[in-house]
Formats: sequence, C-alpha cells, structure tokens
Amino acid sequence: NVNKAQLIDSVASKDDVSKAEAGRAVDATLSAISGSLSGGENVSLVGFGTFSVRHRAARMGRNPQTGAAIHINASKSVGFKAGKALKESL
Repeated sequence: NVNKAQLIDSVASKDDVSKAEAGRAVDATLSAISGSLSGGENVSLVGFGTFSVRHRAARMGRNPQTGAAIHINASKSVGFKAGKALKESL
C-alpha cells in the first residue's frame, strides 16, 4: 500500500520539485476531486479512470449480534471505474 506521504515523495522525485510543492499539488488534486464529487459531478481522468457518486437505496438489514432487523438509510458512496490504460498496465 502507498500512503499519502509516499505518494508525495514519488511526485517530488519524478517532477524534480520539493516535497512541499508536491504536497500542495497532491492536496489540490484531491480537494478538486472531492469538491466535484460532493457537487454531484463525475471526475474522468482519461487513461486512469472515472470517480463517480453512487447512490445506495434504503434497505433492511440485520444486527449480526442480535439478529434483530434494522433499517439502513439511503446513502451515497464513491465509485471508481478504472480506465483502459490503467487496466492494461496491471
């Protein structure tokens, strides 16, 4: 697994910029993606993939400890579909 600090190190070394500059670039990118998703927009990065908001309907579930039925509210989650170039690189 690669964490955020390792991602920043990788960006800094590949683009020959300081870690601080790379950190700001990574933060700005993640912020832009988050902002678009929270506004209900998809984010498509050609060759990499598409981030989208997925809607989950309300449903009934069970408490695994007691077996009691519980109502699970509708919710939103983030989905990711890998692009062709990313799939092929794996």
